[in-house]
Amino acid sequence: MPIEASGATGTGWRAALESYLTTGEPDPVPAYTPLALQFELREIVPRTAQRWNGPPTRAVKVIDQKQEKRTYRLGVRPVARTSRGWARGNLTWSNIPHMANRSNLDPAQHRWFCQFVAIHRAAGPINPGNDPDWVLLDDFSNPVFWQLLQQTPALGICLVGSNAGAQVRVSSGAILGLDVVRTGSGISINPHLVVDGEPAPVMNARAIGSHGVYIFDPANPATLTLAASQSPFNAEELAILDAPRPVPGGLRVPEDGIDDFLTIYLPKLQEQLSVESVDGSVVLPPPASPALVLTATFTTGHNLELSWHWEQRRQPTTLPQLASVLPKGLLPPQWYPNPDEGIGSTPGPAILRDIEAAEFASKMLPRLGQLHGVRVQIVGVAPDYRELTGTPLMTVTTIATARDDWFNLGIVVTVEGRTIPFTPLFRALAKGRSKLLLVDGTYLSLSHPAFAQLAELISEAKDLAEWETGPLINKYQTSLWSEFEDLADESVPALQWRELLADINADVPHPVAPPSGLRAELRPYQQEGLDWLAFLWRHQLGAILGDDMGLGKTVQCLALVQHVAELDGAVLGGPHRVKPFLVVTPTSVASNWVSEANRFTPDLVVRQIDATEANSELSVTEVAAGADIVVTSYALLRLNFEAYRGVDWNGLILDEAQFVKNAASRVHECALELPVRFKLAVTGTPMENSLAELHSLFAIVAPGLFASARKFAEQYARPIENRPVGISRGRGAGSSPAVIAQVRSERLATLRRRIRPFLLRRTKDVVAADLPAKQEQTLTVELAVEHRDLYDLFLQRERQKLLGLLQDLDKNRFVVFRSLTLLRLLALDASLLDSDYAHIPSSKLDALLEQLEEVLAERHRALVFSQFTSYLHKVAKRLDKAGIAYTYLDGST
Repeated sequence: MPIEASGATGTGWRAALESYLTTGEPDPVPAYTPLALQFELREIVPRTAQRWNGPPTRAVKVIDQKQEKRTYRLGVRPVARTSRGWARGNLTWSNIPHMANRSNLDPAQHRWFCQFVAIHRAAGPINPGNDPDWVLLDDFSNPVFWQLLQQTPALGICLVGSNAGAQVRVSSGAILGLDVVRTGSGISINPHLVVDGEPAPVMNARAIGSHGVYIFDPANPATLTLAASQSPFNAEELAILDAPRPVPGGLRVPEDGIDDFLTIYLPKLQEQLSVESVDGSVVLPPPASPALVLTATFTTGHNLELSWHWEQRRQPTTLPQLASVLPKGLLPPQWYPNPDEGIGSTPGPAILRDIEAAEFASKMLPRLGQLHGVRVQIVGVAPDYRELTGTPLMTVTTIATARDDWFNLGIVVTVEGRTIPFTPLFRALAKGRSKLLLVDGTYLSLSHPAFAQLAELISEAKDLAEWETGPLINKYQTSLWSEFEDLADESVPALQWRELLADINADVPHPVAPPSGLRAELRPYQQEGLDWLAFLWRHQLGAILGDDMGLGKTVQCLALVQHVAELDGAVLGGPHRVKPFLVVTPTSVASNWVSEANRFTPDLVVRQIDATEANSELSVTEVAAGADIVVTSYALLRLNFEAYRGVDWNGLILDEAQFVKNAASRVHECALELPVRFKLAVTGTPMENSLAELHSLFAIVAPGLFASARKFAEQYARPIENRPVGISRGRGAGSSPAVIAQVRSERLATLRRRIRPFLLRRTKDVVAADLPAKQEQTLTVELAVEHRDLYDLFLQRERQKLLGLLQDLDKNRFVVFRSLTLLRLLALDASLLDSDYAHIPSSKLDALLEQLEEVLAERHRALVFSQFTSYLHKVAKRLDKAGIAYTYLDGST
């Protein structure tokens, strides 16, 4: 409550302060019954068959000097002041908590006695056979006992004995040790007890817990001295206090044993006990400095718990600086305490697991144990940790799996004749760990160069998170296998894998004869393309045929289909294989494929699925039955995918495959999910804007060649496309331009090695000598349904008009020319005839834009001719909308 000055004189503070001061006479003190703590030396009453019941202890009247002191106990109990002196009355340790009002006890004294007995009994319950009337101080384990005794004078609690001549004295401190005395025949060693600087008889002393002693007078057992020890008694000191009567004259060391005693036993005794020579007859060496004790606790699961403490000697000693015991750099920096903590500081506790525990236990614990002033204390069973330092030897194998496209990649690493478990090794490499701990306690360093290369290779074989029973290698990853072979000391490929490697590693594919049913003369580069396609078909490998426009990609594909048909026909004994090839093209190119197939492979049965068949009741299965080639469009594949999925196709050819380069599109998903083992992507532009497009195509034709799109972007796309910010891990992360350029060059070279067997890309410059002087290609464009209906309507109308004019053709020549021009305009675009038909799509204009995309992607220039400037205006508008630059020429230029 704030104090405020009142009035101009400001005298309010005086009244406020006076309210805090007591005035008048103090309140009278109530007349309470005083309490005292009574001490009595008790003797343990032995139990016999005739005497089991009754008190377990009894008062000691006379001390029998021949009786062992371990039969005595010091008991205390509450007593109250009566007219005849101190008496127990009806007070007991059990009922004193309830006697405050009944016996008119002082609340402060009553509280002290309740705390006293509660603290004693907190150590454990009262066991049968204990004396409930007495608290035996020998068992008082809590050192707070001495603080309670210090409170008794202020509380008015007396410390009394059991008779009128009793005397109880509390001293300040006790020191227990050994006294070494030189005698004429050797050295005498006696227990030595000092209380308040004065010697006390050890044989009459008994321990109070481990924190003090009481001493009784044999002539008058009621005379007692209690003293707290300067430091807790250890096991050796308690053994001295609990020992039987000492040997008269003490323990004697003969003359011939003095050297051994001084050099061997005395230093060990000084570590555990206070040793001195009271009379100075023996010159004692100074006690050793406190030892830094490391407690290493081994638990299950390769866990190691470390804790540090200074082991205090019995003599008062100043703790040393940690640096004087543990050299700098011996332990991790974070283990050293802050220098500001001063002397006597220790490293903090730590828990080491797995490889850290193994390395510390095998290397550091022996070194620490050899340091002067350091003692290592082992708790638990230490595993037999040992480091394997030999050179790793590696063997790689492939084993065919149930899935034809995959092989189990077996990599066996041995170090010092010990086989390293497969999965833990690669998990450790994938997580960038520097060491690997094995289950038997051995461990090895993963810093060997072979392990670093192995980690890079295995991450390309397959994502570690996707492993089930072990890593797999896809049959498309042949260049990756060669790098494994270079790394390994031995390789054992499977039979199927050896055959595949032999063909891929050949300088040129195994040549095949042109199929007899092919009605075309293949130029040398086209024959090379057929050889390459036949190799792919033989091993059921998908790929990308990426020749420039005009190099005859279609005829090479038809040559392959004819080759397969004749090969399967010879094997099956029939003219053609039952299963057809599915060719998917843009709508504008489908009819050209049919005409080219009929021209170059007339023996093959070619069928086309267009919008008419798609809307009819004729199913895809019925169309494919008995056919060698089925041609359809990307739009129809997307709209009726389940029907195409239901047919067992011999192969899939994706013409103008840039239509499926968008991995997020539905048509890409359809091409990816169609269950066909052989897939061929045909495009003059396998990559236009980004390497991601290349990955999308290979994901369809060569699944397993690369990992996920995310990992492909991380390993290849971002480093190669010179976006260094995207490199977040591995070599080149945040490095200088020179390092980034080196990483880009290495990644590009690796990518080229990976795709080399599965991408055939030839430009016109490369095969210029083999090209014909000129090539012509006629594309037949199917009009949209509404456009076709309108054209047929005008066709019939103009036909009827012209049929009546045939008798005088010369006179009506202009009318005939007008009708033909009208039909030509209508065949191009219905809106050229009348703007009311602007909603009808122009199939020829769509086909033109499709062709231009491929021409421009190959960086060619194109000339677009039309007799009608009105149509050129429409072409210009579509080019503007598509963002394609052009130059316009007509008669007005």
